[in-house]
Amino acid sequence: MVSALVRTILVTGGAGYIGSHTVLQLLQQGFRVVVIDNLDNASQVALIRVAELAGHNGANLVFHKVDLRDRHALEDIFSSHRFEAVIHFAGLKAVGESVQKPLLYYDNNLIGTITLLEVMAAHRCKKLVFSSSATVYGWPKEVPCTEEFPLCATNPYGRTKLVIEDICRDVHRSDPEWKIILLRYFNPVGAHPSGYIGEDPCGIPNNLMPYVQQVAVGRRPHLTVYGTDYNTKDGTGVRDYIHVVDLADGHIAALRKLYEDSDKIGCEVYNLGTGKGTSVLEMVAAFEKASGKKIPLVFAGRRPGDAEIVYAATAKAEKELKWKAKYGVEEMCRDLWNWASKNPYGYAGSPEDGSN
Repeated sequence: MVSALVRTILVTGGAGYIGSHTVLQLLQQGFRVVVIDNLDNASQVALIRVAELAGHNGANLVFHKVDLRDRHALEDIFSSHRFEAVIHFAGLKAVGESVQKPLLYYDNNLIGTITLLEVMAAHRCKKLVFSSSATVYGWPKEVPCTEEFPLCATNPYGRTKLVIEDICRDVHRSDPEWKIILLRYFNPVGAHPSGYIGEDPCGIPNNLMPYVQQVAVGRRPHLTVYGTDYNTKDGTGVRDYIHVVDLADGHIAALRKLYEDSDKIGCEVYNLGTGKGTSVLEMVAAFEKASGKKIPLVFAGRRPGDAEIVYAATAKAEKELKWKAKYGVEEMCRDLWNWASKNPYGYAGSPEDGSN
C-alpha cells in the first residue's frame, strides 16, 4: 500500500454533514486535505471542530470559501496545490426544494460539476470520487437494489445526480486516463461518536432522523409519519440507514481503490448501505430507546413519490472496495442523540445565533 502521507486530496462540500466526517477520516489517516465549500448549507464551525478532533493532523487541513461555479477561484486553488484526487460532495440536496426551484439545482449541481471537471482536466488531476445517491434508482420494483438496476430519477435533485453520473461515464469514455468511482449512498444517519460534529440542516429537515432529533430537543412539536398502509411489517416505509462514519470510511476505501487498482478502474459505481431495511417506526423506536425521549407522532397519508421499500445490495462494495458497514441502527441512534443533546441548535449554539 502506498503511503497516504504525501497525498493532497481536494474535498468539495467538505464542511457539510457527510463531507466533514469524511475530511476527519482522511486527516486521521494521514492525508492532506483542502476543502472548498460555499457554506450555503454548512458551517465553518464544523471544520474548526474537525481540525480539533484530528489532533496534530488538524494542521493538514486548509479551507477556502469558494463556489464551484467560480472558475477563476477554482483555477487559483488548483494552481497553488497539487491534488492527487478529488472527492466531490458539493451540491444542493433537498428533494422538495428541487421540485420548487429546478433551475437553481441544475445551475448549482451541474454547472458546478462541469466547471470542476474542466479545471481538473486542465491541471491533469483525473481521479474522482463522486457523491451520488440511491435516488437514481427511482422507485425500484424489487429489492435489494444492485448497481445494475435501471436508473430513473423522479425529481430534479435526483436527475442532477443521474446526469452527473452520465457526464462522468462520458468523460471517462472520451479520455481513459480518468479514474472515477461513483458512490450511491442510501440514508446517512448518526454523528461522530464524540458528539462534536453531526448533521445540522438549515431550515426544516428533509430527512427522517434530523427531524426526529429536532423533536427530541424540543425544536419541533411532533414527527409526521407519511404513509401507514405500505405492504411492510408495520405499514410504514422501509429504508436502508447507514452510519455516517461507515459512509466516510467508504470514501477512503474508494480512494484507495483508485490508487491500488487504477489500471482496472474506469468509471465504476458502488452502493454504500447496510443491505438491511428498517421501517420508519422501527427507527423512531430505536431513537426513543437511545435517547429516553418519547417522540410524539402524527400519522398522515402517503407522500407522492415516496417508494415503499428501498435497501442496498452491498456485495460489490464488500468484494471490490473491501468495505462493509460496521454499525447498526442502535449505534446510529446513540451517536445521533449524543450529537443532538450536546448541540440542540447545531453549530449555531442557540436559536438566536443561526438561521434554523
